[in-house]
Amino acid sequence: MLPENYLEKVYAGFLGMNVGIRLGAPLEPNEWSYEKILEIHGDIRGYVKDYKTFSADDDANGPVYFIRALIDDARGRELTPQDVARAWLNYSREGIGMFWWGGDQISTEHTAYLNLKKGIPAPQSGSAEVNGIIMAEQIGGQIFIDTWGLLFPDNIQKAAEYAEIAASVSHDKNGLYGARFMAACISKAFSAKSIDDIIEAGLSVIPKDSTYYAVVKAVIDFYQKHPEEEDFRKCRQYLEKEWGYDKYTGVCHIIPNAGVCALALMYGKGDLARTVEIATMCSWDTDCNAGNVGTIAGVFAGLDGIPGHYRKPINDMIATSSVSGYLNVLDIPTFCKELAVLGYQVNGLEAPQRLAESVRNSEVYLDFTLPGSTHGLKTNNGFKTLLRPCSDVGIEEARGSLSVLFDRFIEGDSSKVFYKPFYRREEFNDEKYKPTFAPTAYSGQRVSAKVFMDKWQGGADVYLTPYIRNSITKEDLKLAPVTLSHQQWLDIEFVIPETDGALIDEVGFIVESPSPADNRSFGKFYIGEFRIFGNADYSIDFAKQSVEFKCVTPFAHHRGEWALEDGFIKAAAGEEDASSFTGNYYGRDLELEISFQPVSGKSHGVILRAIGTERYYWAGFDGNNQVSLIENNFGFKRLKTVPYGWKPEAIYDFKAVSKGTAVQVEINGELILDFDGLGSAYGMIGFGLLEKGETKVHRFHVKETNE
Repeated sequence: MLPENYLEKVYAGFLGMNVGIRLGAPLEPNEWSYEKILEIHGDIRGYVKDYKTFSADDDANGPVYFIRALIDDARGRELTPQDVARAWLNYSREGIGMFWWGGDQISTEHTAYLNLKKGIPAPQSGSAEVNGIIMAEQIGGQIFIDTWGLLFPDNIQKAAEYAEIAASVSHDKNGLYGARFMAACISKAFSAKSIDDIIEAGLSVIPKDSTYYAVVKAVIDFYQKHPEEEDFRKCRQYLEKEWGYDKYTGVCHIIPNAGVCALALMYGKGDLARTVEIATMCSWDTDCNAGNVGTIAGVFAGLDGIPGHYRKPINDMIATSSVSGYLNVLDIPTFCKELAVLGYQVNGLEAPQRLAESVRNSEVYLDFTLPGSTHGLKTNNGFKTLLRPCSDVGIEEARGSLSVLFDRFIEGDSSKVFYKPFYRREEFNDEKYKPTFAPTAYSGQRVSAKVFMDKWQGGADVYLTPYIRNSITKEDLKLAPVTLSHQQWLDIEFVIPETDGALIDEVGFIVESPSPADNRSFGKFYIGEFRIFGNADYSIDFAKQSVEFKCVTPFAHHRGEWALEDGFIKAAAGEEDASSFTGNYYGRDLELEISFQPVSGKSHGVILRAIGTERYYWAGFDGNNQVSLIENNFGFKRLKTVPYGWKPEAIYDFKAVSKGTAVQVEINGELILDFDGLGSAYGMIGFGLLEKGETKVHRFHVKETNE
């Protein structure tokens, strides 16, 4: 049996991980030494930087995407290293995002990726025999494994086993022991009575004669002699002297950082905030260490143990940097529900019905039932509107909703309450790990919300005007206003209007109440459910797009060279294939229309049902006088080829229609190819070249046709 509060503990652990990452990320070495952190920041008690939007981080990317091996491959059977290796290859864009691309034999992850690409399977891809002991024992062995611990609560052996399997793609020896230790600690934190119990569980799954075991025991011994919180700095000095980077070389060795993690857990004494603060003040790999111990302490302390000044800035959203821009807009409560459902499955159990029904992969579904959840909703006017979770609100009808205080509105006051389905570069302070985004809301889709108002005073009605925002012009496209009713639930629904090829970066409501100054509108309304669903029908106008995070919006590019020129995309492949992806990751039946202008080479085509860089269907010009449908499943296979003469520099209108297991391809209005037998039920869309060449893409239109 899983714990009754399993979902909440998963949520607390994932939030704790992201608190630690966000706190530690600005203070990573080499510039930020232990001494510099102490000099500039002293005793850290909160975030040291205020981010507009926190950019992606490898410490979150790995835990989010590598577990997809269980979804894509290891369904109904035990996990293997090669399952996780396929997730590495499939969700990473070569050379950009996901993890640190520091070079072969410099970055362990980059080295492992190149090994996999060369055909060296896991676990050999991460072995000391292939890469050398120093590369094999860098810190990455333990920083990508948090979600394996969350999947197996109170099952430390299974958590450790799966974490080791995952870590073996890139690491070996102490790198694997670190994975086992951290996953077991997370697993034990679901039921532990003390931090001692947690660390003991971690030590129980690694060899007693290992260096990893020795450094953790050394920290415990030091702590027992110097147990006061302020003694953590003495312990850090001890680690520097006996276990420092001068003894364990490479860019970021696991052993010194393992010492810091043990130190932070012991001196943090189960307090989440103090644990991640101590891990950060100790320097070395600050975001990795604070992230790992943040997961452990988050599960142990629960949601009530996460202080508001750490939780509120996260606002339930992180950016990630996989190949799927749709998945990269990561809503934390939704992800944690998906993770919990997966946890029930891998433990051989059926997820509770309410939890299972709340996971709706192909749509945006926000229900605010997790305590303190906001699902990333925002306001542009914090002076007049205040957003607060209200799982324990006094009004029975509004429990498990998000409250919005409207504070003494008069004629002329307005405030937005909105969800962000798309992000632009301007909303970030930096480009760390290059997140790219595909919107989670499109023209043609429907938006619905359940709203309950509790009005305390006011001389006029309270209106909610549905709107969307054009991400290019920043113009608000408004629909007909809706009048709220006091003490009643109201179902609001509207269709997202056409944006003429621009993207949408806000979906929500404008709050207004034209009350007189002597009887201002004052009260709350509650959002109990917010959905974006239904069939999209939209165009992407390249003249309205930009190059951001090294990609043309809203695409994620994998290999090749990509540029915007005079209202079209110019794509060039070198010696390898080059592909570009966008759209709903769970898109199914649709019509995709693209206008190609082949410039050079013999391969120009559309991409359908893509669930990664190594799993998709491609249809297009394949040679001088033919059109082919090709399946990429970690290798290319022609499914069907038909004759068709085409010429360079001419513009061809492709229309690819997918429905169920069938696909049809039209060129310039003529049916050229049809096929029934697609294996993938869903996926992204895009275009690419399978060999060296250059092409121009002039038009891109998508119409979903799901029943």
